Amino acid sequence: MERLQPAPQRRPWIVGVSGASGTPYAASVIRALLRAGEPVDLVISRAARLTLLDETGISFRDAHWRADLVRWLARGADGSADAFADEVRRLAVESADEAPGKNADVRYWTAGDLAAGPSSGSYPAQGMIIVPASTAGVAGVALGLSKDLLQRAASVTLKERRPLIVALRESPLTGQTLRHLVTLDEAGAVVLPASPAFYAGATHIQELVDFVAGRALDAAGVPHALYRRWEGELGGARDSHRAG
Repeated sequence: MERLQPAPQRRPWIVGVSGASGTPYAASVIRALLRAGEPVDLVISRAARLTLLDETGISFRDAHWRADLVRWLARGADGSADAFADEVRRLAVESADEAPGKNADVRYWTAGDLAAGPSSGSYPAQGMIIVPASTAGVAGVALGLSKDLLQRAASVTLKERRPLIVALRESPLTGQTLRHLVTLDEAGAVVLPASPAFYAGATHIQELVDFVAGRALDAAGVPHALYRRWEGELGGARDSHRAG
């Protein structure tokens, strides 16, 4: 009797978006994950919805999350249309003929759903990226509060020894927050401040955003082409721009 082969298991990256300013960082990370062929489980905190509305004018609605996600990912940091817009429409929306979320490129879980897949260690996931991460979110994860799905999923990621990248975007930092960040580092998380560099030769705001997103993906081990890497040549970025 022929043995049936199990279907390939979906193993997404969980992307948590907290209420800190910096929703363009999250959009860049999600776009790059989709470009790399990586499925995404998306968790957006209640505070993040307000930040997204403030920074983009987009109201993220549970009942219409697919359409709202497409609108969000299809725009650049300066409000212009992103070159990835057409691919977003194809990748971010579940096919009508498949079971909801079964093999979708993107699944969305509400922040209040503590029975969601990412709340359990048995749920197959590659790891989690919190981008942007607020100081309140950092505190909740460091203290193990699990007050919403974002914090719970991060705690699960740590206990399962999966990669957790925390892209903090707040300034200045208090001593308490610094202690929370040390706690996360000691627990195995990668603390990655949303601090863009300029050696890559950025001339547009989206390039600065993509640098931070790219560093988060570097920490996750996901291939991308979001920024020009340092090659040991002083002025290399300027020369590259002049040659272009």
